[in-house]
Amino acid sequence: MKRFISAHATGLSFAGTLLAGVFGCGGSGSTDDANVENTKEALLGASLPGIAADDFAEARDTFEDVESINDGVGPIFNERSCANCHSNGAVGGAGENIERRFGRFVNGVFDPLANLGGTLRQLFSVGNFNNPNLPASSRGRCDPGNPTLCCIPREVDPPQATVRNVGRLTTPLFGLGLVDAMPDSFFDGLAAAEPAAIRGVVNRVLVVLPDPRDPTQVRGGRAVGRFGWKAGIRGLVQFSADAYSNEMAITTQSCVRGTSILDFAVENAPNAPNGSVPAGCDDLAPLQPQANVNAGIPLTTDEAVGPCTGGRTEIQEDVAEFTTFMTFLAPPPRDFSDLASINRGDPLFTSTGCAGCHVRTTFRTPAAPFNGVPGNFAFNPYSDFLKHDMGTLGDMIGDAPPDDPAQGTGDTVATTRRMRTAPLWGLRFRNHLLHDGRAADVATAVRAHDGQAAAARDAFNRLTAAQQHDLTQFVRSL
Repeated sequence: MKRFISAHATGLSFAGTLLAGVFGCGGSGSTDDANVENTKEALLGASLPGIAADDFAEARDTFEDVESINDGVGPIFNERSCANCHSNGAVGGAGENIERRFGRFVNGVFDPLANLGGTLRQLFSVGNFNNPNLPASSRGRCDPGNPTLCCIPREVDPPQATVRNVGRLTTPLFGLGLVDAMPDSFFDGLAAAEPAAIRGVVNRVLVVLPDPRDPTQVRGGRAVGRFGWKAGIRGLVQFSADAYSNEMAITTQSCVRGTSILDFAVENAPNAPNGSVPAGCDDLAPLQPQANVNAGIPLTTDEAVGPCTGGRTEIQEDVAEFTTFMTFLAPPPRDFSDLASINRGDPLFTSTGCAGCHVRTTFRTPAAPFNGVPGNFAFNPYSDFLKHDMGTLGDMIGDAPPDDPAQGTGDTVATTRRMRTAPLWGLRFRNHLLHDGRAADVATAVRAHDGQAAAARDAFNRLTAAQQHDLTQFVRSL
């Protein structure tokens, strides 16, 4: 049975049956490894308490579904299934896929080149295909001798781009429902506790698609971003719709408190403004019925819930299933197989300054989390989820328009060097490290650190080879 997020008399609930481098900055944090008891016996890819096994399996199945051009994949995309990207260790892990981005600086301000398809450059197109129902306005544009043929080129880095071919590695999803449940004030507290030299930036971002179960998330409001390499997204509902559209090219419309959310309803176009592909050449998914078009939903939106009259709240069913899977995906278990090295490396993690940004602070969910994860659940992701200046390791990509139109014309050069601190839990299940996957092991990742992490990098480099091994084993145990 499909599920969706909907409003009920008893409150907002599930119905139906319902981004920094990989190592740290200097400083220290409070130490409480309470997560050990919660996660050391868990299986990678298992669910948290709070969801029935059948419901979690159904959500995982949807996450693993492989979509086609008939479902709406196209015209350009990065993958056909969520699980094809999130695969390392278990479904929901990091991946082998590295997406690409581009942009440029104009007078010291980042320009995403939105009219040329930036910043995200999708890697694949649907190529050439015939649409027997191609509108007259599009017939013969690709090949006059084959009037129903559509020809979709791949995206490229345009010549105007001065920041080119920037890699972004697929991030793991384990435990993110717990992070989603944390109040904004918690991250403010983490920032306040960090020494000034390495203090991270709390990234307050525009909420485009709020989770209707969370009264603090309001469309057009601002909240603490915590997901993505740049901490550019507040919640898993928006994270799901964004990825469905930008990575898989499945466009959606949802209703939240009577408002029709159309931000993810328009197709990307290769090196052109969104929605500019010739009519009928985006994919072969069914068009929206006239009643939905009359309600303002674009004709070519792949999946829509329909009119939002009467204060209706309903999140498109696939987006809701992805959200459910990520919400209840448990944190990775710890690995104590090399206990002697782990015990020796543990204090080095703090003394070198790694714990300054990859904080040891214990997170604890609220007593009654809005998203249904266990209340008062202690966990340690080893990240502050803040943005830090990473110097030469920063990717120089801004999270200005089109990612966040409210940020104005674009980010400064200094801002584009900031990266979210990557959580270290489950790192041993990843095949590639750092935002662009350039590092294959922990030591290499540490040595690439710069900016606010330079002191921790230098302290690591001063350790003996044996100490570096022990510290690495500690990190790999998380």
